Amino acid sequence: MRWIVVGLVILFSSIASAAPLPATAPDQKVDQLLQLLADPEVQSWLESHKAGQAASVSDTSKFGFAKWEASIRERVNNVLSALPRVPGELNAAAARTRGEAIAKGYAPVFAIFAGLIAIGLAAEMVWRRLVVRSDSTLVRLGSIGIFSLVTATIFFAVDWPPLARLTLLAYIIAFIVIRLALALMPLMLMSPPQRRRLSILIGIVVVGIATSAITGPQGIDPDVANAIAVSFSVIVLVLAVEAVWSTMETSASWKAAATAFGVALWVAWCLDMKALFWLGIYAIALPRVLRGTARVTTALSSDTGGLRHLLVTHGIRAAVVGVALGWLALVWHLNPEAPGRQDPWIAALVYGGLKSVIVLLLADLVWQLVRHWIDRSLLTASDTASLSPADAARRARIRTLLPIFRNAIAVVVLVIAGLIVLSELGVQIGPLLAGAGIFGVAIGFGSQTLVKDIISGVFYMLDDAFRVGEYIQAKDYKGTVEGFSLRSVRLRHHRGPVFTVPFGDLGAVENMSRDWVIDKFRISVGYDTNIENARKLTKKVGAELKEDSELGPLFIEPLKMKGVEEFGDYGIVLSFGMTTVPGMQTYIRRKAYAKLREAFLANGITFAQPTVQVGGDDKSGGAAAAQAAVMAHDVKAAAPST
Repeated sequence: MRWIVVGLVILFSSIASAAPLPATAPDQKVDQLLQLLADPEVQSWLESHKAGQAASVSDTSKFGFAKWEASIRERVNNVLSALPRVPGELNAAAARTRGEAIAKGYAPVFAIFAGLIAIGLAAEMVWRRLVVRSDSTLVRLGSIGIFSLVTATIFFAVDWPPLARLTLLAYIIAFIVIRLALALMPLMLMSPPQRRRLSILIGIVVVGIATSAITGPQGIDPDVANAIAVSFSVIVLVLAVEAVWSTMETSASWKAAATAFGVALWVAWCLDMKALFWLGIYAIALPRVLRGTARVTTALSSDTGGLRHLLVTHGIRAAVVGVALGWLALVWHLNPEAPGRQDPWIAALVYGGLKSVIVLLLADLVWQLVRHWIDRSLLTASDTASLSPADAARRARIRTLLPIFRNAIAVVVLVIAGLIVLSELGVQIGPLLAGAGIFGVAIGFGSQTLVKDIISGVFYMLDDAFRVGEYIQAKDYKGTVEGFSLRSVRLRHHRGPVFTVPFGDLGAVENMSRDWVIDKFRISVGYDTNIENARKLTKKVGAELKEDSELGPLFIEPLKMKGVEEFGDYGIVLSFGMTTVPGMQTYIRRKAYAKLREAFLANGITFAQPTVQVGGDDKSGGAAAAQAAVMAHDVKAAAPST
């Protein structure tokens, strides 16, 4: 019904506008139309429809592409029209500032600025001559600090006129910033021409920023202020393009790409696309700034590789990235025309992404500190030469547990940082954790062997069954423990092969390198050997080995003869024993063999060996002759060669 009424209204309105009726009494249809228009229900509907259309048009003009295009066009036209007025506005502002200063009894602003700079430089020169005369980066930074302190003290001690005060402050800050850039320039890996170009570029940028900062307080028209900023930006763009084509040692295509990128950044800045402009600036400058801060901290720090250097380096890196992100968030927040600024979902995603970067920076800082502490502890624990056996064993256990602890900390930091990042991006991590728990149970049932290996490794570590550097044997595997993972141990066999054995397959472990080793061996001597003499000779040999500078520290108990072990087929079997540090028993045994042989032969003790007796009537004579031949052979073998 309402659509019919609207159609009638539109139809009769068009008819009325096309052909006006004569000024006679309306006919019956006109009376009906007027009655319909006077109906309160029809009037209410027409008002609501009109308001809806107005709101739709308003929304379209407010958030649509048309308004953005119109604002850009207006900005460009205003800047172009304001360019001819720039000299006049600057002269008027300078005249106002100079007139205000002279009216209050002060010199012109330029003279005041020159005087402040001269006083600051004089104080800096006195400090450098009286305190230090070197020309290092730290000294240059200290000189700039003295200059800034003296200049700031004089500036804030005098009540300058308002316009002069703001102008002086802006250009003094610009002068200090330029000097800081020049002081840090030698730390950059650039050629002298590149440094000169960069210095000029930084100077123009800083002066342009200072000039743009005082245009508002000076009463300069905003369009003229924008034109001034655009003029400085054109100069910066020209210098940057010239530097790209003059100093970059790359192909022409890369130079063209860099030029196009710079022009795109300039266009984004001119069109007030601040978020896009700063993203491009960060893409170029942030990696170089981070590398430069690392070089600066390395040059200024004497504790390279220490905890202080790590904290300073990563702290400054996190601060630089944090400031960049904060500035980007502020620019995006203060720009109503930024993409997605009116969309809550996009806004949450942008802020969540910025916060996520901060979270990742903090996680990286925590991980670097933990890893540095573990690496330093492992380096300290590796030096066990001058320690007691108990302390050496404790450090060996530290070398075993710390790598596993480092891997566990890495997993924990990564998981926590990932969950926080997902939470900041708007992901509900509660259902994710529940699903991960269920998935973990399913994985546990499907990988029982892996779970068994991990749990077995945990209990091996708790039992202190073996440590890095110890020689162990488990089932058919034996070797020196080189390292661990979460599920396996790596064994180096004494002949070279490497075994990677899952913890679940180790079973009972025989540790051959723990605390001490008792080594026993046997020697067969002739039946006519004097046992007591052999015991005394063995004791003497044990004392000599104990007193040896190389072998002595390896003994826990010296070499001793235990006694007669058995009567063999060809002689008496004597048993010997000694207690040594783990892993050195074989080496000491070889030395003991050589010493015992020399001592026994020198004192007429023969070693048992197989003999053959040829039958005959004089058996005793044959046996005596064979024995004499054996002794002669042994004496000849023991005699030194000439």
